[in-house]
Amino acid sequence: MSSNVIGAGILGMGSALPERVLTNSDLEKMVDTSDEWIIKRTGISERRILDKGEPVFQLGVKAAERAISDAGIASEDIDLIIAATTSPDYVFPQMSCMIQSKIGAKKAAAFDMNVACSGFVYAMSVAKQFIASGTYKYILIIGCEGLSKLTDWEDRNTCVLFGDGAGAAVMGPVENGYGVLSTYLGADGEMGNVLTLPFCCFTQADLDVRPNKNKNVIWMDGGEVFKFAVKIMEQASLRAIEDANLKVEDIDFVFPHQANIRIIDGALKRLGFTHEKMHLVIQKYGNISSASIPVAMDEALREGKIKKGDNIVLVGFGGGLTWASAVIKWSK
Repeated sequence: MSSNVIGAGILGMGSALPERVLTNSDLEKMVDTSDEWIIKRTGISERRILDKGEPVFQLGVKAAERAISDAGIASEDIDLIIAATTSPDYVFPQMSCMIQSKIGAKKAAAFDMNVACSGFVYAMSVAKQFIASGTYKYILIIGCEGLSKLTDWEDRNTCVLFGDGAGAAVMGPVENGYGVLSTYLGADGEMGNVLTLPFCCFTQADLDVRPNKNKNVIWMDGGEVFKFAVKIMEQASLRAIEDANLKVEDIDFVFPHQANIRIIDGALKRLGFTHEKMHLVIQKYGNISSASIPVAMDEALREGKIKKGDNIVLVGFGGGLTWASAVIKWSK
């Protein structure tokens, strides 16, 4: 690393989840499913859901405030806000701008990023570049999702999966040798049609695959997504580890995107990692997209599972199709 490149790492983290809990037993009353079937197929027992009319961005505000407090800085110190989301309350004003207003980060630039479940790691990679170049000192990145608002609650193949939540991190300069050591981003647009959420354009094919002909809801070819996810989480993790000049055995902890326990187990087995090297939240929160990784990280940190000097892998995949991985040497 050249002398004029600044190391970038996480200075503080925070998360926020809705109070309302939707259990598998609740879903049994809504669609033709069972608690046993959901747990066996997904590993999910319950999820957190926003109340009707409750805005998504408020979760981002709470997570951001907690991350800023954990970092020991003031909101006014934030130079840039990046909100990763697939479920903004408005197309504009952007979620990042709405959060900026509520937390009082008056000097911060702000923009949203939609890379689905890969969003938090994509945002981390972008933030790292700004900090390393000296353009900005403190950057707030937020994964903030309200997927319950985009779910067809009569489609048993998807409604059992998703929940709402937000996770945030303040990134800034860290001592040499610590922080983000590598990132790896990728996409395969040719596979985009296996996981879709139409907005302004609806094809007949979009309507045909949605069992209730609802337009603005998530649809997924579960089998294709499963095969893609297990393969790419292994490949992306190995690439980031190699780029950080480390080996698999050097990794102390891994935070995968938590979409399905079978995907997680398949990827971990390929990598040779055990559950002892990760913190599971899918069983109580479901798939919360871009918030999945930061929410799990925040909980693991508060439980004392991560210590200074640990080598950590973050790896996600999502609609697009996209993927993202990073290796961090923890600096706190």
